[in-house]
Amino acid sequence: MASRDLAVGVVCLSQTVVGLMGNFSLLYHYLFLYFTGSRPRSTDLIVVHLIVANFLSLLSRGVSQTMEAFGLTLFLNDIGCKLVFYVHRVGRGVSISTTCLLSVFQVITISPRNSRWGELKEKAPRYTGFAIFLCWVPYMLVNIIFLMYITGKWSSTNSTMKKDLGYCSGVKQNKIILSLHAALLSIPDMFCVGLMLCASNSMVCILFRHKQQVQHIHKNDLSPRSSPESRATHSILVLVSMFVSSYMLSCIFQVCIGLSDNPNILLVNISALLNAYFPTACPFILMSRVSREPRLCFAWIKITKSPKLIINM
Repeated sequence: MASRDLAVGVVCLSQTVVGLMGNFSLLYHYLFLYFTGSRPRSTDLIVVHLIVANFLSLLSRGVSQTMEAFGLTLFLNDIGCKLVFYVHRVGRGVSISTTCLLSVFQVITISPRNSRWGELKEKAPRYTGFAIFLCWVPYMLVNIIFLMYITGKWSSTNSTMKKDLGYCSGVKQNKIILSLHAALLSIPDMFCVGLMLCASNSMVCILFRHKQQVQHIHKNDLSPRSSPESRATHSILVLVSMFVSSYMLSCIFQVCIGLSDNPNILLVNISALLNAYFPTACPFILMSRVSREPRLCFAWIKITKSPKLIINM
């Protein structure tokens, strides 16, 4: 095994294990709150679906990429490859849409009632379930495309028509058809990213105005504490910033892979690592904004003091 493959395998394995542990810890927290009868917040269900999407991404692409990097080739047949790529793309898409939804709900939470966002304060919680439904359906439909042209390494497809994607292969397509597929896949992504940036910009403006308004209250306070809403909003802003940056980088690598008939395996590996970056880091950002109770990273050790996440409605 080449030293580069070993390094990629170690990084993929570490990223996958850390991501699964973080998401499991966060999921445990919400399950504990549910079974102990705590009143759920409107955003709790959104975060749970974000965790599920992270699990799908890590268990599909992360595990497969790790096995391929360690030299375990030809472990997926044609159906397995189609399923892995489809599940990963759906998980990735739902991560985008639920992060977008989380940022929208947070800006509604902190907005004054007489503002444009604030007018939705009463209506938004009633439509949480429907909004989450819309997070899944578009990505489950548009990513059916991957079932058409992803194949296994040992598929009977002519080798000259294959594109090496690491542990699986892709059927080479006409550039026009490829461009149409890319445009179709990008429509829900671009909508979510645009809405996410709009909500984030509104949050920054609201926080800035709020800081100016209350600055005189804390000018004599030696250790002022930020409000729970401010801490929650900061965590959402960090989450959105991290997502947008990793998403843009991932798109660049995916365009390079898509336009190349024989993509460099290094590009494929870097793209896989970037795709797993957000699902891995996401739970730790959400955990970092818990209240002053013990940190949530090992919440199952202190279940008698399970902290309540402050991302709320």
